[in-house]
Amino acid sequence: MRIFGRVRQRPSTDWRLATDRAFTLIDDGRYEDAGALLTRAADLEPWLSESWFNLALLHKFRHDWEQARAAGLRAVALLERDAGAPDWWNVGIAATALQDWSLARRAWQAYGLPVPDAGVGGGEPLGMDLGGAAVRLSPEGEAEVVWGRRLDPARIEVQNIPLPSSGRRWGEVVLHDGVPRGERTMTAGGVTSVYPVFDEIELWAPSAVPTWVVLIEAATEADRDALERLAADAGFAAEDWSSSVRLLCRACSESRMPSEQGDGLAQHDPHDHSVPGRPGPLGHTGAGGLWSPERECGLAAPGPLVRGLLDGWVADSQDTRDWRDLEEVC
Repeated sequence: MRIFGRVRQRPSTDWRLATDRAFTLIDDGRYEDAGALLTRAADLEPWLSESWFNLALLHKFRHDWEQARAAGLRAVALLERDAGAPDWWNVGIAATALQDWSLARRAWQAYGLPVPDAGVGGGEPLGMDLGGAAVRLSPEGEAEVVWGRRLDPARIEVQNIPLPSSGRRWGEVVLHDGVPRGERTMTAGGVTSVYPVFDEIELWAPSAVPTWVVLIEAATEADRDALERLAADAGFAAEDWSSSVRLLCRACSESRMPSEQGDGLAQHDPHDHSVPGRPGPLGHTGAGGLWSPERECGLAAPGPLVRGLLDGWVADSQDTRDWRDLEEVC
């Protein structure tokens, strides 16, 4: 086989050494030095799709989407198989970051995914029906895994209320990587479903809805549920962080873990490293599994509305409900 006028052969020793050294530097966060080596490798073996795939990968790590798209297109031009190559997935991520929707559609189709008709204007590839998934926000910082709705293969709309340490809000859309790191299982009606956990790459669309934290007194779970329904009916969200948040080590977070959603956990999860009996983000269960009326809740709602929601919730059952210490945190 001849490509670019030369006989194709195995990559040279210099190419392999430069590439291996570059990925060691990438692991150390030394992207500039790695880029110089990967550029040299591409000069040595321009006929090799892996040369350009590696450069596209580096540019993705750097969030340099113009360069990632350019290198990705050179990689796919040299592919020898029709569908399923990760080169196309990286092109799709770069195109999505740049809102190059025609290229994003082409990339997902080339990968082998069904993409709905573009319709008038050829806008975002909506309606791909990819279901739910989990996304790890701020994966290099205080990582937090939240649930979301997949808009397409590279974007998730956040449906939990993230903790303020993540810097993310309810309703935001994040760009995510294509290779899952971990899984979450959910059991409902005796059927267990498995959902991938993707790492966030960057914020794609911000939310204007602020995050609040409030301490509530809810005599029963039904009282707590009433607040969450009230917020949802208003088009926003409330979440009982005292029961929805678990503290996991990295190894547990990146493995297959059961979710509190669905039928929930019958017993204390041995992988849960939070402190039982403490309300708030370090204790999602009460002492002895008993209900604790004091709950730390996250609220996602505009400022003029949030106090009215809480007062309306209390007014519906003044003997069993109360709130205090409302604070905007993100």
